Amino acid sequence: MSCCCPHDRSASRLFSWFTPSYCRRFKKRGLERSQRQLLAALEQVGFEGASLLEIGCGVGHFHQTLLERGASSAVGIDLAPGMIDAARAWAVERGLGARTDYRVGDFMGQAQEQEAADVVLLDKVLCCYPDARGLVRRSLARTRRVYAVTYPRRCWYVRLGLSLGSFALWLVRSDFRVYLHDPRGIEGWIRDAGFEKCHAACTWVWVTQIYQRSLALSPRGRRGP
Repeated sequence: MSCCCPHDRSASRLFSWFTPSYCRRFKKRGLERSQRQLLAALEQVGFEGASLLEIGCGVGHFHQTLLERGASSAVGIDLAPGMIDAARAWAVERGLGARTDYRVGDFMGQAQEQEAADVVLLDKVLCCYPDARGLVRRSLARTRRVYAVTYPRRCWYVRLGLSLGSFALWLVRSDFRVYLHDPRGIEGWIRDAGFEKCHAACTWVWVTQIYQRSLALSPRGRRGP
């Protein structure tokens, strides 16, 4: 997807509009349950001194929490200018301004220029992309060690909720849609790139997974001697 497509423009407007509510929610409640699951799993695999790349970073609270707990630096990318403005302000407020870099836009259009990171995060992002396969492949190409994802469960009540949400978006003439991708496809794309799943958990709505690059694979994806 390019930043000029109707879906991206609608996503940018929608999430910028929601920025104040995201900030209020985190200040009041902290991390969501699925994010707490991701945090606990990342603490097990280790992120001390790691560089982070969060695609669809929102207001930045998740990777900033990782920075406060030992990660070294973070790059956050998001389509919504309002989200990025809030993330920058929040980073300064938390004393993390020098360790963060924020960029407005679609990662798919910036992937070639983006440096690889030790840990790549896609928290509730795959469901915002029609081309999930392309996003997974390009983000994996920028992952040195750990790949963390959260995406919707494929069950009846999630399908119903997404259908109602799509209808509401249609009523307000928004081109943004939420997508329910096949978990088997997502896992297959990640494994094909040489990563092994080391953590899986779920909430009523979300699946959280952590993958690590297989030590048995060379950088070119071939089995070592």
